[in-house]
Amino acid sequence: MNSSWEDDALCAQTDPEAFHPRPGGTSRPAKKVCDRCSVRPECLEYAISSEQRFGVWGGVSQQELRRLVQARHGEAA
Repeated sequence: MNSSWEDDALCAQTDPEAFHPRPGGTSRPAKKVCDRCSVRPECLEYAISSEQRFGVWGGVSQQELRRLVQARHGEAA
């Protein structure tokens, strides 16, 4: 399912492996792309609401994303 924000995402024009760093790898290259992306907020919201568990979304690492998802669930409880 492709939404309009995905069409404008800079990551679609970038090596996808940068957004899925290996264990112990760095998310910095992906975050640099996200920093310049105009749809970063939409991407992050999608990742949180759909509970993405892997990859860099909206400029946050997998670990940061997990914390945001957990925080959202804490708010709903």
